[in-house]
Amino acid sequence: METPAEIEFQGITAEPRIQEEIDRHITQLEKRFGRITSCRIVVRGPGETHRNANRFEIKIHLALPDHKDVNVDYAPPADTRSTEVKTALNDAFKRARRQLQDRVRRMERLVKRHEPTPIGTVARIDPSGEFGFIATGDGREVYFHKNSVLNGGFARLKPGSSVSFAEEDGEKGAQASTVKPTSRRPPVRQE
Repeated sequence: METPAEIEFQGITAEPRIQEEIDRHITQLEKRFGRITSCRIVVRGPGETHRNANRFEIKIHLALPDHKDVNVDYAPPADTRSTEVKTALNDAFKRARRQLQDRVRRMERLVKRHEPTPIGTVARIDPSGEFGFIATGDGREVYFHKNSVLNGGFARLKPGSSVSFAEEDGEKGAQASTVKPTSRRPPVRQE
């Protein structure tokens, strides 16, 4: 960490065991992502009000590069009697680890991206009314059976209809499953 962690205690005495527990959690966070630039932690002791009685509140602010910060504002649920500061710290830092992990994945572009559903045009329908072919954006034709069309929509399809579909390998080559009529138009093929 570029700057030492700032720890503030409110309504509670700064005991060495609490400080050691916080240091242990910070070390774990740094192992997950060594580029934390600063860390601010506020430990608020049990309050005098009925709403906050016997509960510790923990606030954690982690500053990361490019202003990608992580903020955790942890207070146990009202029906919980979390009288142990260690329990509150563990819960708060568990949330911080999860948020940090998610933030790092987004920063490193490791978030799973789904390929867009392919869009095609019905090229032709067999006169038997049992199957048809979809013209894809890359110039191929993909077979589909009437049972692959969602919501019994096969009867409404005609050549030129725009459809989305999932492509898979069939016995005789590519075939479409989960065919769905759509208002979106397929991309124009560039030659």
